[in-house]
Amino acid sequence: MRRYATVPPLTPTRITIVEVAPRDGLQAEDRTLPTDTKLELLERLADAGHTAIEATSFVSPKAVPQLADAEELMRRLKPRAGVRYTALVPNDVGLERALACGVREVAVFASASESYSRKNLNRSRDEALAGYRPVIAHAKDAGLRVRGYLSMVVADP
Repeated sequence: MRRYATVPPLTPTRITIVEVAPRDGLQAEDRTLPTDTKLELLERLADAGHTAIEATSFVSPKAVPQLADAEELMRRLKPRAGVRYTALVPNDVGLERALACGVREVAVFASASESYSRKNLNRSRDEALAGYRPVIAHAKDAGLRVRGYLSMVVADP
């Protein structure tokens, strides 16, 4: 009879909730909000106590016109003590754009679902993960903090 060690559950000492509405929510809107309105949203989220806010994404403006103002937004966003403003970067081009306007923390995104990865990122999960390796290395070399996350959304077959 084989015996397996019981691993006690780990209780984290800290949990960080990252507010992604300024990026994820606004990119899904039919209309494009003015940069000033986005800046007001970011200020209100910080006023409400959020300490980690994903402000925008440096995706292709052709693919996501709602976030075409990413550079302007991040240049105009006033730093606030105790608040981290991050930006999603899908590739090295997005990372270069983020670096050019002073972003200090970036995020990369992958999908747990093969179908959603192909629909949303236009590449397989494995291709997406492999593509992030050089982006993450470049970001780390530039002294940026990097956060990765996995979406559990499943695309329709």
